[in-house]
Amino acid sequence: MTSSSDRSPAVDVRGPKSYEIRTYGCQMNVHDSERLSGLLEEAGYVRAPEGSDGDADVVVFNTCAVRENADNRLYGNLGRLAPKKTQRPGMQIAVGGCLAQKDRDTIVNKAPWVDVVFGTHNIGRLPVLLERARVQQEAQVEIAESLEAFPSTLPTRRESAYAAWVSISVGCNNTCTFCIVPALRGKEKDRRPGDILAEVEALVAEGVSEITLLGQNVNAYGSDIGDREAFSKLLRACGAVEGLERVRFTSPHPRDFTDDVIAAMAETPNVMPQLHMPLQSGSDTVLKAMRRSYRQERYLGIIEKVRAAIPYAAITTDIIVGFPGETEEDFEQTLHVVREARFTQAFTFQYSKRPGTPAATMDGQIPKEVVQARYERLVALQEEISWEENKKQVGRTLELMVAEGEGRKDGATHRLSGRAPDNRLVHFTRPEQPVRPGDMVTVAVTYAAPHHLLAEGPVLDVRLTRAGDAWEKRTAEESAKPAGVMLGLPKIGAPEPLPVAAGACGCD
Repeated sequence: MTSSSDRSPAVDVRGPKSYEIRTYGCQMNVHDSERLSGLLEEAGYVRAPEGSDGDADVVVFNTCAVRENADNRLYGNLGRLAPKKTQRPGMQIAVGGCLAQKDRDTIVNKAPWVDVVFGTHNIGRLPVLLERARVQQEAQVEIAESLEAFPSTLPTRRESAYAAWVSISVGCNNTCTFCIVPALRGKEKDRRPGDILAEVEALVAEGVSEITLLGQNVNAYGSDIGDREAFSKLLRACGAVEGLERVRFTSPHPRDFTDDVIAAMAETPNVMPQLHMPLQSGSDTVLKAMRRSYRQERYLGIIEKVRAAIPYAAITTDIIVGFPGETEEDFEQTLHVVREARFTQAFTFQYSKRPGTPAATMDGQIPKEVVQARYERLVALQEEISWEENKKQVGRTLELMVAEGEGRKDGATHRLSGRAPDNRLVHFTRPEQPVRPGDMVTVAVTYAAPHHLLAEGPVLDVRLTRAGDAWEKRTAEESAKPAGVMLGLPKIGAPEPLPVAAGACGCD
């Protein structure tokens, strides 16, 4: 077990050192990087200025083992840092996350200039490992085989003043044949409900008004503590937290999606009408080969129940194309589900082998050109559906939470951007009254594109919030410090479309 004294070694007397964190992968990795930032700042490090690009005293790679070519990307980036490290005595490089948990000593063998390698179970050890590497002048490789302490007990530097991730569990008990995550994150371990609610209440007291409950299989919550309805009870309990305006969760598994969860979503006003429900395939044959414990009928039945209880719910999904053995008929079944479910958005991935997974050695690997052709057909169909579903929003009046950094063209168009209750991205006319990220505005939707909405008329109402106050206070405090280096994907809320890969870490 790591003691609190272990986490905070003394910083070099020459003054505070700077750090940069580069994050790859899923929401879990992004949240882990918030904790790594908190650990380093507690130990006396300061964030490197934005755009430092490897010029920090400590560069940390928080890696993913799921995304395509993850290892090539890591070693390429490490190679680019090698000459900088030679030119900067005292510079340190650390590699953590899922790829570090998997490859271990291989990283130091391939990149001997790396100072620290740590895994998914012992992120709290990073500061002391950096100090030990500095003192002993040799690489430190420390991979724990099981969780040392629930990560939420670690200090955290959150990327948003108004929205926050809250982990309710870590690990995964599933055995999907395409996924290596359970081997790297371990078996599911649930937090006590009281600890979760205490963190939620503390965040709200700091000004946070939106939380996203996070777990590898978030709605399996309760299996470790022996309560099958624990997740729906948790959603309802979040509804009783005064000042908490929006509750989201990601990602659920169809196997564990029960009627009590649907009822809790429909009956708890601050639980948002949004659901990310991974499909992976519409074919029963492929689902069986994937070891997915549901079939097409069960999946579409869940969607039907959700839509009956929450008519305006936006439903998104993950789909893998070209899984070993997938026939044209199997693929047509996936297209059938997409047409029936009418997803707001789908994160689509071309299957590619992941070493260490059963699917990597299966017969019936699909030729690349076949996978590509199917992928393009799926994307075209989903684009059409996304646009049609978004057009249904035109004319609706929506209350948006003003977002930070989500409208790349806002400066040129003189617009701002925000998230609707169902998490759709809406770009709106900048109001005369100043508004801040975390504040709420009411707008009328005037135009729909496949991946966003426009509200081109005047803002109908502005509601300044405690979350906006928190953003303003934090911005003022940060203005006297070097600008932070933003972590990688994704932003708060539903993740942005990802590059072609075999599936996300939250492969539920």
